[in-house]
Amino acid sequence: MAAFWPATKLIAEREIKTYVRTKGFWISVAVLLVGLFAAAILPTVIGGSPTKVAAVGAEARQMLANTVFDVREVPDVAAAEHLVRTEEVRAAVVPGPRVLALDDPPNSVVAALATAPPVQLLEPTAVSQDVRILVTQLFALFFFMFGMGGVSIAQGTVTEKQTRIVEILVATIPVRAMLAGKIIGHAILTLGQVLLIAIAAPIALSIGGHTALLSMIAPALGWFVPFLVVGFVLLAAIWAVAGALVSRQEDLGASTGPVVLLVMAPYLAVVFANDNDPLMTVMSYIPFSAAVAMPIRMFTDDAQAWEAFVSLGILMATVVLAVQLASRLFSGSLLQTGGKVALKKAWAHVD
Repeated sequence: MAAFWPATKLIAEREIKTYVRTKGFWISVAVLLVGLFAAAILPTVIGGSPTKVAAVGAEARQMLANTVFDVREVPDVAAAEHLVRTEEVRAAVVPGPRVLALDDPPNSVVAALATAPPVQLLEPTAVSQDVRILVTQLFALFFFMFGMGGVSIAQGTVTEKQTRIVEILVATIPVRAMLAGKIIGHAILTLGQVLLIAIAAPIALSIGGHTALLSMIAPALGWFVPFLVVGFVLLAAIWAVAGALVSRQEDLGASTGPVVLLVMAPYLAVVFANDNDPLMTVMSYIPFSAAVAMPIRMFTDDAQAWEAFVSLGILMATVVLAVQLASRLFSGSLLQTGGKVALKKAWAHVD
């Protein structure tokens, strides 16, 4: 039987060659790139609904009279501030004149006025709300796509069991080397796609006129890439076990449901609750959500560098433990056929 590391390398190369030859792999890469360019370019090309602006007093109404904004007249500055704080309007023009905004300068509003009055931010932040939402959605989407991409590991494992190829492989290759090779092979594919995004992102953002956004995102990517790759390894080990527990593609849904939940839950939580600081803090230390929550907190300056290192350390420790557990379950279930294998049976059945 082949030694562990040569066998692991052999399986990793086999996984990479197998999946880069499939149409599905290249379709997923194309969708990823198209989505990236669409997110960067379409908002600039299409535009959106008219910006809502509050006006206090006759002077403010006159300044906004010939603009394209959706102007809402309010009686006093306090009412204007309330609308800005509740984000019912993008900005407010008040006596002075001056412009009120929540957390970032409303450049489009200031540029449309005949004169450029001073801007007062009610809740200044390091990152504007619009940029925070965009980056959060992009990071969450990439986490979801790469996390769900691990399903190919489960599908490949089931195919090998169903076609009895696995019986030939385990005769010459250690079962644990098969698991390690699958994880490493797909992790390399994931890293390759991340690097492709890193190359394409500056081009897409430049075309869309978001060069300033690129300079803001670049430091966050330095955290997101290692978190994403390590997080993928954690999920990949679980995907492999999910595939080894069943013997037919038709039964795969029964074992992959919990894994899908581990991907979906952090994705939805980050998308819909990214402004909930206590929740994001907790999620940034939970291994399955840390891969997306902590990079977002680093981007918004809500976390310090030591927190990211602690979170990454917890994630890596969890990966080591998960791979050890997955190795035993994978070994105990890979050669068992005839329906779904119970976890207890897989744990006990190790040759």
